[in-house]
Amino acid sequence: TIPAVSAARIRLAKQAGMRILELLDKGLTPSKIISQRSLENALALDMALGCSTNTVLHLPAITAELGLKFDLDLVNQISQRTPNLCKISPAGFHHLEDLDLAGGVPAVMSELAKENLLNLQVQTVAGELAGIVAKARNKNTEVIRPISEPYSKSGGLSILKGNLASDGAVVKQSAVDSQMMIHTGPARVFDNEEEATSAIMSGKIKAGDVIVIRYEGPKGGPGMREMLTPTSAVSGMGIGDKVALITDGRFSGGTRGAAIGHVSPEAQEGGVIALVQEGDMIEIDIPAKKLNLKVSSTELADRAKRWHPPASRVNRGYLARYARGVSSAAKGAIFE
Repeated sequence: TIPAVSAARIRLAKQAGMRILELLDKGLTPSKIISQRSLENALALDMALGCSTNTVLHLPAITAELGLKFDLDLVNQISQRTPNLCKISPAGFHHLEDLDLAGGVPAVMSELAKENLLNLQVQTVAGELAGIVAKARNKNTEVIRPISEPYSKSGGLSILKGNLASDGAVVKQSAVDSQMMIHTGPARVFDNEEEATSAIMSGKIKAGDVIVIRYEGPKGGPGMREMLTPTSAVSGMGIGDKVALITDGRFSGGTRGAAIGHVSPEAQEGGVIALVQEGDMIEIDIPAKKLNLKVSSTELADRAKRWHPPASRVNRGYLARYARGVSSAAKGAIFE
């Protein structure tokens, strides 16, 4: 969290280089540091910070490489018991430099440790976590709320499931307006990011609408682009607290509003998101962890029979190979 303009950033770079050589000498590799307990620590910290939905893409990919188990239900379990202590812009008014001045990540961990929400006897690149937390101090309780006075009792992320996302979808619940936590509205359906952005910018999206952007998942993209432009457009048009956005693509860490990503199975694989039609009603219930298309199973079965996967947008080179071999976002978009 050290700002780029600080001399401490240069010192950190030098110390990092020295530490790498120490780790090499000790043979301390990532596989000896990352464990099921450290994975749970990472999720707990993420919940406290109210971080990016991309966590739910990267951690499954990392754990798959190490042969560890990662179930999306673990995200909800840890979110349920971990309070949200920070609201960093655009979810709040504080910025990363404020977090740094308040004590940074170690200070956040020191608050979590007060309620035994971290596994402290784990190895890090800087020694055992207990030693790092013991030296940390929360220097600004406005930026890092005390564990006894959180923004909310549950964490920043939530996994939603239902017929629209049977394998899961993710939302940054700490950045969702209270009036959009439970919402049912008509689907406005777009088959790519550009079409959706054009509709938003031209004023075609109205309060209550649920924007659906599909064929932007790992296979459909291919490559799962960040939906930064449409989410920014929604905020810029002043409807961020009045509409929802659902996609099989992903978002940047700066997302706010009822933006639900990583819908799995994705449209390119025939997931229900591919069967949504303009005007269908979509039910979002973030507290209940639900995401449902209000269409009968019989009608969905009929639509599935008529559906055919569109041709891939890329037919040559490495990206075409990626599209053929990549797994669901629910598994970290890995090659199995």
